[in-house]
Amino acid sequence: MLTRKIKLWDINAHITCRLCNGYLIDATTVTECLHTFCRSCLVKYLEENNTCPTCRIVIHQSHPLQYIGHDRTMQDIVYKLVPGLQEAEMRKQREFYHKLGMEVPGDIKGETCSAKQHLDSHRNGETKADESTNKETSEEKQEEDNDYHRSDEQVSICLECNSSKLRGLKRKWIRCSAQATVLHLKKFIAKKLNLSSFNELDILCNEEILGKDHTLKFVVVTRWRFKKAPLLLHYRPKMDLL
Repeated sequence: MLTRKIKLWDINAHITCRLCNGYLIDATTVTECLHTFCRSCLVKYLEENNTCPTCRIVIHQSHPLQYIGHDRTMQDIVYKLVPGLQEAEMRKQREFYHKLGMEVPGDIKGETCSAKQHLDSHRNGETKADESTNKETSEEKQEEDNDYHRSDEQVSICLECNSSKLRGLKRKWIRCSAQATVLHLKKFIAKKLNLSSFNELDILCNEEILGKDHTLKFVVVTRWRFKKAPLLLHYRPKMDLL
């Protein structure tokens, strides 16, 4: 089978951020036009603008941050194409949390450890067959013993109802992965309240309606920064805005 080698330089334009000219980190896509940027770059840009930095199309007149979403597929592609980028980013995040005197989130620990093991295996060459078997058995046992989401960064949430048309949840305090989205919360609330559709709900933070594709980590960073846990969110029946 014929193979063709492509230089990284030839595809740089497709995996770099137009705002910082660096490789995409926490890739985030504008839902209106599908242009992608680093999340931190795009959020900072949208604090003063409501158009796409590339094509200048209006994302939303008043709430452009609700119409952007994390692009996990693009980020995975960038990390696979650029050698050492993921390890370097995890190291920077770990140093950032240590500098602030904060505990390193579980997902960063896990990814850093995994990256280190991957590099060590390449440096030391192939492992012996029996060592590989023992390692795989140990990893399988560990996966069985551990809860699947415990390696993720966790977010504590308080879900309050601010409408007389809906009842409150019996258990309004929950803890879930920071990678969960507002859409997941809508589905959770709709199931608990026996609603016919999760589309009947709005979820708000600081009286601002949250976009369904926002991750909880994004909500914490942009709407709840420097505030104590839990993250306070309100839900209500969806209101049609003119």
